[in-house]
Amino acid sequence: MVKLLTFDKGKVTGTHSIADACRRLSSLLMRGDLGLAIADIVLTYSPNDLKQMKVNFSGKIDSLSPDYKKELEETIAVFLDGTYQNIRLMNQQGSFATIQEPVSDQAKEYWMMVADRCSTGDIPGNRLRFLKFLLSGFCMFVQEIPGHPVGMPFPGGDKVDFIDGKYYCPVRTKSHDVDAALCPFCPAEQTPDIGYLKPPIKGSKHRKQEYIKNIYDYHHFNG
Repeated sequence: MVKLLTFDKGKVTGTHSIADACRRLSSLLMRGDLGLAIADIVLTYSPNDLKQMKVNFSGKIDSLSPDYKKELEETIAVFLDGTYQNIRLMNQQGSFATIQEPVSDQAKEYWMMVADRCSTGDIPGNRLRFLKFLLSGFCMFVQEIPGHPVGMPFPGGDKVDFIDGKYYCPVRTKSHDVDAALCPFCPAEQTPDIGYLKPPIKGSKHRKQEYIKNIYDYHHFNG
């Protein structure tokens, strides 16, 4: 099995960069082939990498109330560990060979976005950021489930739900001008009839955008 890229103590090694890997992933047309290629990269990461991602996320949401922060941390921890182990198990069992359906048309644009998001900043940070996008991409384009896990809590009590065979997200189409990274590619539908994202009463355009941006900065696991 050919490794698309390898890492050694936070440094990209070999001849393949994250951009190279994204180009490779974007060229794959079948969900099983994409799953196998994602597994090939994800399994070069260790449980310690997942632990560091949790630490980073905890620091990012440190200003939230203790109860809400704990709920978010627990949700993300289950998502990271569960997705990583699912990829490992499916790879071990050869499950990807049985998935013959085509990849969503949005996958190519997603991997282009990932390459751009992981092309600047420090290498260790990009390395973990890429892992986050790999796990979310696996969910959305191989498993065809939301990039944010079911149960992901949002202010006001709304969560990502699975109801009657469909996934619903309270902010799926509510991002407005805020770049939410995963939302444009997510297979979830907008949760109907919610009032969660009501802007401040008589707020200016700037204040409304600030309100929305705060929600996406602190309540989405967008890397």
